[in-house]
Amino acid sequence: MIEIIGLAKKFSVENPKKLSEQERKDPRLKGRFFHSVIDVSLTCTPGEVLGLLGPNGAGKTTTLRMLSTALKPDSGSVSINGTNVLSNPVIARKKIGFLSGSTGLYGRLSGRENIEYFAKLHGMSQGQIKQRIESLAELLDMHTFLDRRSENFSTGMKQKVAIARAVVHSPEVVILDEPTTGLDIMATQTVLSFIRGLKELGTPVIFSTHHLDEVSELCDRVAVIDQGLSKFDGPLQQFTELADGSLHGAFLTSIEQGK
Repeated sequence: MIEIIGLAKKFSVENPKKLSEQERKDPRLKGRFFHSVIDVSLTCTPGEVLGLLGPNGAGKTTTLRMLSTALKPDSGSVSINGTNVLSNPVIARKKIGFLSGSTGLYGRLSGRENIEYFAKLHGMSQGQIKQRIESLAELLDMHTFLDRRSENFSTGMKQKVAIARAVVHSPEVVILDEPTTGLDIMATQTVLSFIRGLKELGTPVIFSTHHLDEVSELCDRVAVIDQGLSKFDGPLQQFTELADGSLHGAFLTSIEQGK
């Protein structure tokens, strides 16, 4: 189980005069600080898939980066199975599998070598690595390109390797930032099937998306963020009830709440 309470993060703005008119109108801009995330809370229990929704610039990626310990929050708490992971980032990285918005593969390495490198960072033995990569290659349909240099991969190939790299150490929680963006239909279905497999294993999964059909197909819970604030966090059924079963309507309704 992962529980997030009251996360907040602000960034300094070196020169506010250089901001666009839209950026200057954002209520989160206060003096020389932009409060990207003001107050975000959400929960995801074992075997649940949580869809994180919000408009562009809402603070979703900043929230996910704080969960992964890539960013240190100004306030708030993150616990995984009762352990406060913010106080010990090393423990957090063992417990969390994180896919960022950018695959960030080493182009001169093969797909297998990219995954092996991160597996070794997690202290896995060569035997464990070989067995785990074989399993992931089967689940993510990577056998045809796994030993090619990743600089020549398609977007879908890169994303599959990046996902495998993120979960090679069998983490307790998996966090995916828009995992299907830019993928074709076949690659998207492979990724969605992989997420279903994590759910069957009892692994909590948090993933951000702009595709409401993915939410309908996969999610048990929904969390909505707008302008750095939590607007909704609850079961999918409760979310759809905001607008008589319409996910699109429910999303718009949740954004309007509190305004």
